[in-house]
Amino acid sequence: MLAEDTVITGKRAISRSYAKINLTLDVLGRRENGYHDIEMIMQTVSLFDLILTDKTENGISVSTNLRYLPTNEKNIAYKAAAAFFERTGIKGGAKIMIHKNIPVAAGLAGGSGNCAAVLAALNMLYSEPLKKSELIEIGASLGADVPYCFDGGTQMARGIGEILMPLPPMCDAYILLVKPQINVSTSAVYEKIDGAKIEVRPDADAVCRALMSADADGVAQNLCNVMESVTQNMYPIIAGIKKKMIMNGARGAVMSGSGPTVFGIFTDFASAKKSADSFSLQFKDVFLTRPVN
Repeated sequence: MLAEDTVITGKRAISRSYAKINLTLDVLGRRENGYHDIEMIMQTVSLFDLILTDKTENGISVSTNLRYLPTNEKNIAYKAAAAFFERTGIKGGAKIMIHKNIPVAAGLAGGSGNCAAVLAALNMLYSEPLKKSELIEIGASLGADVPYCFDGGTQMARGIGEILMPLPPMCDAYILLVKPQINVSTSAVYEKIDGAKIEVRPDADAVCRALMSADADGVAQNLCNVMESVTQNMYPIIAGIKKKMIMNGARGAVMSGSGPTVFGIFTDFASAKKSADSFSLQFKDVFLTRPVN
């Protein structure tokens, strides 16, 4: 759980909030309430935001190192703190400082991870008034990826993201993330996918078998995200990044989430580092990471 990546010092919690990638992502249908049923295999990677949560007498404040991020009730970390105090009835406050390293609106669950980290940190600072299941329930009401972010690692997610099943941990590899300088609306991609003709769907069973046998090549060769074709049609640069990653030695490459970040799985450091250096000449957001289990 996130408690393993949280340090308590007096009235402050220091937390790492990790990014995730989608090894597979399938959209199965749309519910009457507008939410989509999904099936996806998610994996935590070593890129993280650093969050300082201070216990205060009253009120909620949020600050970040990025000027353009909202710091009011529009920020998911703010929403998390407000939901915690509403659920517990505790008369207290929180001062939240977020140092963002994970790109925003990138398909890497940066905001969802921040939400889970703040909920876990406040629960620890206020002597654990809520059970883990209650924290997850609050998180699910704030974002589909939030329940996953409490434990992270390698997991299958179903439903709208709230039904989770742990999988064998991904074997060690080098995972290169490249985010082009475009912003993708998740809701817009979901709207388009309802009418999209999906020709190839993920083989989640094949990925599970590869995970069980610690076969990095097997995982890489079965990467699949049905949202990729939709986002790629809007932003052809995604296909270009994928092609270049494969040419640079990635065993497989795919878009994460609704995009636009593309990641590639490499089995040797030299190729991964050389590819990262090459992409860094063109893009600002390039990260060479490892799986976190």
